[in-house]
This record gives sequence, structure tokens and C-alpha cells, in this order.
Amino acid sequence: MSRESSKIKESLASWSDIRQLLRGGERGQLVPVVIPKDRRGYAWVGLLLLALYLAGTAAMSGETLRPLAASAALVVLLVAVVWLWRRAIIEIEEGTTGVRSRWGAISGNLPPGRHYLWLPWDRVDAVVDTSTEIPYTAPIIACPTAENVPLKSIEFFLKFRIVDPVAFVRTIGAGNFDLVLSSAVQDAIRQRSRRVTTERAYDLRGSDVGDMQESLNRQLGRYGVRVTGANIPDVQLPDTYQQHLATREKVAKELSAYEREWELTRKRRIDTLLMEIERAKKTRDARLVEVKAAQNTARKDVARMLEEQETEAQRVRWEIEARGRAELTAAENEATALRRLAASYRDNRAVLRYELARRRLDVGAKLAENAPTPLVIRTSEGGDPASALLLAQLLPRLGLGNPPA
Repeated sequence: MSRESSKIKESLASWSDIRQLLRGGERGQLVPVVIPKDRRGYAWVGLLLLALYLAGTAAMSGETLRPLAASAALVVLLVAVVWLWRRAIIEIEEGTTGVRSRWGAISGNLPPGRHYLWLPWDRVDAVVDTSTEIPYTAPIIACPTAENVPLKSIEFFLKFRIVDPVAFVRTIGAGNFDLVLSSAVQDAIRQRSRRVTTERAYDLRGSDVGDMQESLNRQLGRYGVRVTGANIPDVQLPDTYQQHLATREKVAKELSAYEREWELTRKRRIDTLLMEIERAKKTRDARLVEVKAAQNTARKDVARMLEEQETEAQRVRWEIEARGRAELTAAENEATALRRLAASYRDNRAVLRYELARRRLDVGAKLAENAPTPLVIRTSEGGDPASALLLAQLLPRLGLGNPPA
């Protein structure tokens, strides 16, 4: 890491060297402001006096010398005017701004381009680089941390740009600005390092320094300077602490190696378990397929059995329905026959009565033929009933006829 801090200065140079100084600096130092040398001089005054002298000579000389003296006076006057015109031209380079003064007081800015300063009391006090972001490096030595442990160094890098050249030249100047900027940067870095522990000092590298940039802008804004960027590129710890840190890093590396080894072992075991799980899943899927096949077969058998039972039940139902229909039909036919017979009986009642009377006569005739002959036995009054009964029982045996009914 570079231990040299950037230096800012202003230089006095001719107009031809301004570009080189603003862009490349001088002897490793930054030169944002160049004081140009006034190149106009007063030679044109001598030429003007010479032209006046020649004009006076031409006025007092004779006819032969008057044209020659007048021509010489005119030529000298023309040379004086051209000399004044060339020396009055001021060219401000693009990206820079000239600070114009009159009688020693700053009167304004001169933008890039060609300008004419005819009056000798008008001049350019300084040419300021207002477009380039000037880099500035400031390593801070022995910067203490929160535990009051001095760090070996903290390198701070920033970029700034001069936005108000008049304020910059009038209030501070390049040489004084170097001291102010260095002091402000050191103060900001020390405040930042006080807020971190020694163990977290390396966290300062590449950390966000937006608050520091805003603080620097508040301090340097009065000088017409604006910080456009800042960061901490490097931090160096004390040698003893670096040794301890190296030991810790070694232990951390070993721990990291053990962790990686354990991670590989764990991944290998996890892969083995996953393979077994996949194998078990495949076995389970095969068994599930077999179970589903058995279930499908059982469903088919049950479905076939149910179809057979339904067919048998349908056949029995049809037989019962056919038998019932036949019996119902027979009963209906019989009932129809009976109804018809009843109708026939109702219609042939006279015939039936006649037939009944004829049968009665037949039955009466048969009864008359088989009727017994009455036997009258006269007994005296007051006869014995027992003798009459005995006589009635003996008569059939004697063949005298059938006993009385």
C-alpha cells in the first residue's frame, strides 16, 4: 500500500504550460490552479511613442522626408496595434475557468474560449480546472479502534471537483486547501475507526462511506469544492494482531475444511438414504401394482358373481312372474267362467226351477216306492206301553214288513 499522501498546490507558469500542469501535475503533486504570467508587457507603448515621434518628425521635416517619416510612423503604429492585439488575446482551455480581476479585485469568471483584455489593469489571476474529478489519496497512520488499538494504517481515497473557482481562489487557495482537506479526511477516518472493533476492522474496506462524503461536502462546500466519490480501499492491522489473525484464519480454514468434509460425508449419507428410499418406493410401487391387479381381479370376480346372481334372480323372478301370470290368467278365466255361468244361471232360472221340481218328484217317487207298509195295532185303552214297544221290535223279524220310520 502506498504510504504517501496526495499533495495539492498551485503553480505560476506561462500560458503555454498551463495545460500540462493542470492535466499532469508537477513533480507528483496535483495542480488544480495555475497562476498565469502576464505576457502583454509594455513594448507596445515604446512602439506607440516611436510612431508619435516619427509623426512629429514628418510634420516638421521638409517635403522630401515627410512621406518617408509618415510612412514609417504609420508602419510603427500598425506594428504597435498588432502587438497590442496579439498580447490582449486570452484563450481559456475547455474544462477550465479563468478568474478575472480588475485593479487586483476579482470581478468574475472567464468561460472557455477566446477573450480580449485590452486594458492593462484587467488580468487573469488564475486558471482553475473545473471539469476534472481530481483524485486524492490520504493514508491515516495509527488510527485507533473502539478498543483503543491503533491500526497500522487506513487508506482513504476520494475524488473532488472545483465547482466555484472564484470562491476557491478567493477563500482558500490550493495550498491551504491541501491542509484543510487532509485534516478533514483524517478527522472523518478517525471517527469512523472509533466506531468499529479491531476484529471488524477489515470490514472498513469497501464499506459505505456516504455519511463521510456528506460530512466532507458540508465542510468543503464553503470553498466551492464538491466531493464526488469516496471509499476505503485498504486497511492494515498491527503486526501482532495480524499474527493472531493469521492463527485465527488458519483455525478458521481448518474448521472450514472439516465442515466441507463433514458436508461431503453428510451428502454421501443423504444420497445413500435417498437411494434406499427410492428403492423402497419402487418396491412399494410394485406391490401397489400387484395389490391393484389383485383388487381388479377380485372386482372382476365379484362383478361376474353378481352378474350370475342377478341373472339367476332375474330367471327366478321371471319364472315366478310367469307362474303368477299363468295362475292369475287361470283364476281370471275361472272367474270369467263363473261369471258367465252365474249369468247363465240367472238367465235359465226357470229351467233350473223346473229341473228342481222334476228331481223332487223323482225323489218323492223313489221314496214312495221304498216306503214301509203301515201296521196298525189296536190296543185297548189303558194298554201297557212296554208290550207295544216289544211288539214293534218283533214284527220285522217276523217278516211282516218294515218297521215304522
